[in-house]
Amino acid sequence: MTNPATLLRAAFDEAVAAADPMRCLGPFLPERPRGRLVVLGAGKGAASMARAVEAHYGAPLEGLVVTRYGHALPTQWIEVVEASHPVPDAAGLEAAQRCLEIAQGLGPDDLLLALVSGGGSALLTLPLPGIALTEIQTLYRALLGSGATINEFNCVRRHLSRTQGGRLAAAAFPARVVGLLMSDVPGDDPAAIASGPVVADPSTSAEAAAILAHYRIEVPPSVAAALASAGSESVKPGDSRLATAEVHMTVTPQVSLDAAARLIAAEGLPAHILSDRLEGEARDAGAVLASIARQVAARGEPFTAPCVLLSGGETTVTLRANQEAGRGGRNVEFLLAFGLAAQDHPGIYALAADTDGIDGVEEIAGAIWTPGTSARAVALGLDPRAYLARHDGHGFFEALGQSIVTGPTHTNVNDFRAIYIAPPG
Repeated sequence: MTNPATLLRAAFDEAVAAADPMRCLGPFLPERPRGRLVVLGAGKGAASMARAVEAHYGAPLEGLVVTRYGHALPTQWIEVVEASHPVPDAAGLEAAQRCLEIAQGLGPDDLLLALVSGGGSALLTLPLPGIALTEIQTLYRALLGSGATINEFNCVRRHLSRTQGGRLAAAAFPARVVGLLMSDVPGDDPAAIASGPVVADPSTSAEAAAILAHYRIEVPPSVAAALASAGSESVKPGDSRLATAEVHMTVTPQVSLDAAARLIAAEGLPAHILSDRLEGEARDAGAVLASIARQVAARGEPFTAPCVLLSGGETTVTLRANQEAGRGGRNVEFLLAFGLAAQDHPGIYALAADTDGIDGVEEIAGAIWTPGTSARAVALGLDPRAYLARHDGHGFFEALGQSIVTGPTHTNVNDFRAIYIAPPG
């Protein structure tokens, strides 16, 4: 059998490859319209999705997509703009404003092809009138460290944006709108992917305000006034402006997990997919999955070793008040907690990484834990508990040479976790 660490990395690479837009978009692309074919999009996968569209149609074609800094790819007819993620910046706001204006200029014979992937919530930010960019930046930073789930975060975004919560599709009416979505959210809710620029949103402004109150996030008067006004309501199901809009889920976390499971099976090992939507505190999830791995190793329950446990989803990291976080992300936070709970078991390996190549805000996808990790850390004078306490997973694994660095993958189907449990004895 392939070395366990090598196998887990190969499974991760296969999960990423399975979500390549060149492999996934083709079956969902509609016929050319009588009028203009216009492409708009946002997300970490937007540039690669745009390239797949160009390869399919060729000219004439026009449009604009916005992606994270460093994630652009060369295109022929669709303009690619880079902006900041996860906190929006002026470049993103300008791109979002241009997207909105392009959509508003379409007619009944035109087709708007909307390319939507994870990261689009920040990249397509266009605050409601009266809300400053600096206010949105402060609010989003607070939400990022609050422990709010991605669905809660995106509910707030949908009610403070002129492009999200179905508003981009509504602006394009009466043109036909086809949304092609790459899911990076637990449950694959279209309204949560990039905060749903082309789909109806059943949530309300009152719910968004309640989320902010629940996490005790102070909001400026402009945001409070916006959420109390009718103008903050998103486009609701049944709205006539969405009558010509449709959405298709082109790839999901489950698709990538299935691909990884097939690769592992080809090595003669059973692969068990625990969930494609694991949520909650990253360190808590790490401890729980470590306890399951130890039960498999010791008792052969609920699975018989050797085997690999797979999971996807999106966990969270909650910062204490006024705490300055280290260099970490939710995957390395998960992995540190997992390793500590695994208690140096000699037959347990684990990998946790983000399929977009970015865990947290750094260009590091994640890391791998092996049975020798604790001993190597001790030899280098590294205390994993101290690193976990200050949310500095990248610092820990980088010092050990166990980080996973892929560079931009140009896709995004959320987090990937794989745990190998060796046979007993």
